[in-house]
Amino acid sequence: MRVVFMGTPDFSVNSAAAIKAAGHELCAVFTQPDKPKNRGKQIMTSPVKDFAVENNIPVYQPNSLRKGDDAAQALEALHKLAPDVIVVVAYGQILPKEVLELSRLGCINVHASLLPKYRGAAPIQRCIQDGEAVSGVCTMKMDEGLDTGDVIMRREVEIPPEMTGSELWESLSKCGAELISETLGQLENGTAVFTKQPDDVQASYAKMISKEELKLDFSLPAKRLYDFIRAMADVPCSYTVLDGKRLKVYRARLTEDKSQLPAGSVANAKTFAVVCGDGVCVEFAEVQPEGGKRMDVDAFLRGKKLCEGEILG
Repeated sequence: MRVVFMGTPDFSVNSAAAIKAAGHELCAVFTQPDKPKNRGKQIMTSPVKDFAVENNIPVYQPNSLRKGDDAAQALEALHKLAPDVIVVVAYGQILPKEVLELSRLGCINVHASLLPKYRGAAPIQRCIQDGEAVSGVCTMKMDEGLDTGDVIMRREVEIPPEMTGSELWESLSKCGAELISETLGQLENGTAVFTKQPDDVQASYAKMISKEELKLDFSLPAKRLYDFIRAMADVPCSYTVLDGKRLKVYRARLTEDKSQLPAGSVANAKTFAVVCGDGVCVEFAEVQPEGGKRMDVDAFLRGKKLCEGEILG
């Protein structure tokens, strides 16, 4: 089949590669425009664009598909491409009705949750943050709602107690690639079954992660704080403040140790154990001081003396 692929981050690349490997014609890729990143403001291309360039696939990078000259030009290009199906995997733009209805088989989305749970922008991090033991991937035919379309296939993925957001991201990316390949096969041979999502009462929304919420809130119970730390690792990464400077926290351990010290206090300076809202301690395991390198906590503590009772944040 002729496939137009829409995606941006590395999560999407496995799906694009699987579509190509299955023998479908990737006639074009749509991805977000190049953007300046980091302190040097170096222009960075998306992983999906890099994949397309490496495989000689035409690339389109409209600022918007909904308004302006970019949208008009993109719509004209899509009509000329005449795809059988449009596959969307973490593209980062809302598609207008004209695009949803343009191809013969519509727009098929790979979504990293077990719909209708965790609709929205950050399903991977939010499910770990909530302490879920199972996540998964769905393929669905997109409609004008937010992740509300009919589900075609779904597959569960277990979340071990120590799994981080980045680890689940990689696992679901591989699962999504397998699922979209199977889904396109079903669409091609006419065996795909479309199942309406359950009533919205069962739905939940995974809102985009804001910079403000990444600062650790030690008033939370230890289990919830631990789950938040692993959910945000390795990207975008949670942090706290020590001696007036930001300290990123990549890994932590949940302990059974308790303390009467206030929440946010260092309870054990040798293990970097910090008291949480329920009096239980979380030990930091891997950190990165502001302006420094990422390191395990033993290396950090060799260069930084903590005092029991000092308060973070």
